[in-house]
Amino acid sequence: MAQRFSVHPDNPQPRLLKQAAALLQQGGVLAVPTDSSYALVCQLDDKAAAEALRRIRGIDEKHHLSLLCRDLSELASYARVDNAQYRLLKLGTPGPFTFILEASKEVPRRASHPQRKTIGLRVPDHAALLALIEQHGAPLLATTLILPGETDPLNDPEAIGDRLERQVAAVIDAGACPAEPTTVVDLSGDAPAVLRRGRGDPAALGL
Repeated sequence: MAQRFSVHPDNPQPRLLKQAAALLQQGGVLAVPTDSSYALVCQLDDKAAAEALRRIRGIDEKHHLSLLCRDLSELASYARVDNAQYRLLKLGTPGPFTFILEASKEVPRRASHPQRKTIGLRVPDHAALLALIEQHGAPLLATTLILPGETDPLNDPEAIGDRLERQVAAVIDAGACPAEPTTVVDLSGDAPAVLRRGRGDPAALGL
């Protein structure tokens, strides 16, 4: 049965997030709020947890997962970033943008795209999620919480708890999120390319 942690969206209770972080360290998959929609997260270096995350989401290893980072400097540790890419990252973080970049050696190979060796990275603009990442002490592996056969992400923590109570270790309830995924921008090619339009406005990046 999934635990439920009801936290304040702007001033989350550290005690509850510490308990949630402990579940991550035990190999649990959590449903968490973001500044776009709810997401599924697990710790980066846990193969079984990553497989469980993919299984819940109904995706294979060719589907890009993302790393949720605390800030831009942490993001840059997990990707190869040149000056032009960094300027775009700075415009879009924190915020509802996921950037596809070449993964650094800090990223386990199973977490990156098998052919392209790329990874999605972002810095969310959500106080409760950032506080959870801080409690965990490292970026979290994540994917938008869209269930198999569905097209829209889930954003109601009560419904998420009911539908996934036997599949996730916990739900962080910070209220409803926007029901819109991030905008995905591929920075791994010769020129930036918008792969998915979502909550983030590409014009904010000059695209």
